[in-house]
Formats: sequence, structure tokens, C-alpha cells
Amino acid sequence: MTNPLRLGVYTDAPIVGGAERALATLLGSLGAPVDVTLLGVDEGVVAEIAAARPGCRALVLPPVRNKADLRGIAAHLRAVRHLRPQVLHANLRTPFSCQYAIGAALITPGVEVVAVEHSPISSQAAVQRLLRRILVRRLAAHVAVAERSARVVEDVLRLEPGTVRTIYNGVPDEQGGPPERVAAGPVVGAVGRLSREKGIDVLLRALVELPEATGLIVGDGPERAALEQLARGLGIDGRVVFTGYTPDARRFLGAIDVLALPSRFEALPLSAVEAMLAQRPVVATNVGSVDEAVIDGETGVLVPAENPAALAHAIGTLLADPGRARSLGAAGRERALARFSAAAMAQAYEALYDEVRR
Repeated sequence: MTNPLRLGVYTDAPIVGGAERALATLLGSLGAPVDVTLLGVDEGVVAEIAAARPGCRALVLPPVRNKADLRGIAAHLRAVRHLRPQVLHANLRTPFSCQYAIGAALITPGVEVVAVEHSPISSQAAVQRLLRRILVRRLAAHVAVAERSARVVEDVLRLEPGTVRTIYNGVPDEQGGPPERVAAGPVVGAVGRLSREKGIDVLLRALVELPEATGLIVGDGPERAALEQLARGLGIDGRVVFTGYTPDARRFLGAIDVLALPSRFEALPLSAVEAMLAQRPVVATNVGSVDEAVIDGETGVLVPAENPAALAHAIGTLLADPGRARSLGAAGRERALARFSAAAMAQAYEALYDEVRR
């Protein structure tokens, strides 16, 4: 960029998940001539993301609870009009999030909107779909974090093919703190938000067939209590560790033997790329854009979704063959470095901002 850019970044996330961690990495990797203000609706989320970029200004807005919440909608409009960024980067957890910030930016003169889709899940609400289809046609740029995800978004929103461009999320090549080994035997880890789409219940059922393995579940979310109850019901609670939320989840990667990604639905999971950088083999369900990172038989193993037996077999095979596990881990690191670097992500967004700003 030749001149400093006034960049507004918006998230309506109530907790920090993969989309928010990717945003923090982006803000920390953008070059100096970008003046960033982060807007969000949760104080903790805003503080954690803003901390990734020294000097980043932060503004917490009241969440918009529904379409009748005129106070929340007005607060978003006032904030965007007062800030008046050249570009507003909307970080979408789903295709139907961030709509009030996007709407405020679209009616504010001089503001261009870049919408970034992290999880292309369709909505069952006809009004939501209609509103988003109206808004999306006025975006300056529309981005997805993986190729297949871009095509899904186009299908959901009835857009022309090629309308949504792809910029892969980047992951810094860094390790967490000292590894925390939770068991003397083999450890199978899973990292992410504990919600139904992540399929942690499938992993718990797979662990029944892996009696020598300990499960390490890193993260928190609405399904945690149900998952803990399921572990007790399956009789494996003595060898399943739930860590809860931690901002430094990567420190656990050095203490696992296999990363499991048993998702029912995914875009491009950061946990898989982080495990690849840590040279840990990944066993993942072949959903969403997972196979754009995990290449079956080369950097990991892909299995069908909703299949605990297949998941258990793939994990067990790697635990029984450490040499193959190390080979997959090494190849995974090479692919992660080549395709999913934080620097490449930042450069792509900087070029995009420069393209669309007035």
C-alpha cells in the first residue's frame, strides 16, 4: 500500500473460535501502514483479538439481539459513521452474521465492505437468506477461506460462479509452551469449539475401541456438559481429559500422538494446520474443505463422517505404526508452510484492501 489505510474490522462473535483466531493472526501480520480499529460486541473477544496488534483501537458495541432492537442497530450505524473507515472487513462466523455492521457500512459514504466467510452454513430462515442476498450484491469484495467453501457460499447465496474469491487462513509457524503430557500411553487430541458440528461425540465413541488411548479435548462450548456425560455413559471418563478454553491451545499439540478432527461440517480448520506445523499426523473426516489441507495418505488420513469405527481404525493404525505417523507429520508440515502461512494471508488481504479502497 502506498498510503496508510483506515481499516475497520468487525466481529459479532460471542466467544473466540477459529474465525476469531484467524482474524487475530491477520491483524498481527498486516504491514505497518494500516491503521486498524476493531469493533465487536463481546468485550473479551475484542480484547483478545486486539491484543494481537499493538496500537489497535478497540470499540465494544451492544449486540443486536433481533431486527426490532433499534438501540443496537443505531449503535452500529453511529459507530461506523463516526469511524468512517475506507474499508470495513467483516469477519463472518456464518454467512448470516455481521449483517448490521455490513448494512451500516453500505449506507455510509466512502466505506467499502470486504466480507470474509469462515463457515458457509445455510440458514433455514427465508428472511435471513433474502436479506443477505440483497446485502451481498453491494460488497466490494467477497472472500472465503477455502476453494470449496467459496463455491458453497455462491450456491447458498445464488451468486455467479467465481464471485467469491479464496484467501486461505494463515497460521504462524510457532509452537506453544512446554507440552503437557496427560497420560503415559498414546494420546489422541481434538482442538476446537465444543459444538455439535465438531463431532467430538463421534471421537468419544471411537475411543471406546481404543482402550490404550487417552483422549485430550481442548476447548469449550455449548456441548461440553453433554460430552462429559457421554464419556461417563461410555465408561471412558477416566481416560478423557477436558481442558476447557485456553488461549494457548497449541501447547497441547506437542503432547499428542494423533490429532483427530471428527467434524460433521467444516470450512478449513485451523487446528489441522496447526497440528501439521507441529508435525502431528491428522485423522479427519472428509467434509467441507478439509481435504484442501489434509491430503489422504500424504499428510494425514481422511475418513467418512459419523463413523466412529472408521475413525478408530485410522487412529489405531497410526498409533501402531509410529514411523508412518512421523512421515505423515513431516509431509504435513511442508504443506502447511507452503500453503497456509500468515505472511501470505496478510499480503493477499493487503492487496485486496488496496484494490477496493477509494
